[in-house]
Amino acid sequence: MTNDVQGLIRAIEKAHACKAVHLASVPVKETFRGRTVWEGVVEEFTIQHPDAQRCYGWTYEEAGEIQYATVLGKSPIDSARKAVQSYIASEVRGRK
Repeated sequence: MTNDVQGLIRAIEKAHACKAVHLASVPVKETFRGRTVWEGVVEEFTIQHPDAQRCYGWTYEEAGEIQYATVLGKSPIDSARKAVQSYIASEVRGRK
């Protein structure tokens, strides 16, 4: 699935109350015990936010609807891959 950059900008601006500018598209493949658990393109944005200068985002489909995942780039999240890892970890914690 191709990320909707404009939709991600709107999602970042709404969720984090800051201006976002697209910087790069970064392919990420996250594996666990030799199995791919997530693969896609993460969009990287520069933002004007008091806690972070970067934000990472991607789209995914859930129940037939496009969803937007956004993760602020604040320590220890300093890359697209770490943003995906953080998001996966938060999803796993939420299921417990």
